[in-house]
Amino acid sequence: MLSPDPMSFKTNRQPDAFPRLSGYSLLGFSGPEAGAFLQAQTMNDVRALALKQWHWNGWLNPKGRVIALFALLRFDEDEYLAVLPDFPAGELLPMFQRFVFRSKVRLQVITDLVACADLEPLPGTDLTRDQAQGTRESGLRLDFGGSELRRHLLLLPDSSASVGQPDPASDCAWMALDLAHGLPRLVESQRESWTPQMLSLERLHAFSLKKGCYPGQEIVARTHYLGQARRGLCRVLGHGLELGATLGDGQSSPVGSIVCVTADAESALAVVQLDRREATAVIDGQMVALPDFLDGLERPL
Repeated sequence: MLSPDPMSFKTNRQPDAFPRLSGYSLLGFSGPEAGAFLQAQTMNDVRALALKQWHWNGWLNPKGRVIALFALLRFDEDEYLAVLPDFPAGELLPMFQRFVFRSKVRLQVITDLVACADLEPLPGTDLTRDQAQGTRESGLRLDFGGSELRRHLLLLPDSSASVGQPDPASDCAWMALDLAHGLPRLVESQRESWTPQMLSLERLHAFSLKKGCYPGQEIVARTHYLGQARRGLCRVLGHGLELGATLGDGQSSPVGSIVCVTADAESALAVVQLDRREATAVIDGQMVALPDFLDGLERPL
């Protein structure tokens, strides 16, 4: 029987250290026009961010397809930090740089901070959901938990003794929780393939319909206001799941395909036809479960 929720994980966490999350990188935006630059380029309302506040955000191509999805933290008055779970900051920087022109903004790959996982925060470390705690010197703690569980993302100084070695079990557990809450993890082959609505990013409050123009905004707005979102995201639980696998209904008619999957091949997200979504589906003759998402990862709430 398939378990409905990937809630119990055994990891190899080192004592007094937090495993470094593989694949994460940080891109900094600073300068007197950093906020205006991000407001014009990204899909969420950057002007709404207070100091130390963060939200889900992303960058779209002109056709409204998601290039990169990230957590954006307003680190200081004129300094922002994009926490990228999948898109290497060193590759994204030159892509953004093409649009800087004469704006007073500096882009920089941040290497003195590293992303680490705290899958079992100690009692007394509850955070305001969309506010970072700490400093750059001591490290920052962000609440990546949902309504039913606690976990924190740590941005720690690279030299800190609290930075542990990457741990495949922790990486898999972290990603499984991302997927359980509806946060897509897009590998290179899935970039520029899906609109925010196809990835159900309204669940995370990851894009704005009111902030004004940005690349792809017309497509996003038209899809919303004309009610044309026919595809959306769903959870998939099974065994031997593969990226790109086709989900079928009881008559083996295709209803969607897997867009991201954990390393253990047991948790995935798929883009499916919303009017044909059921509680189960079939992949290569094997039954898989399509349970509801866990709640509470949207920022701000």
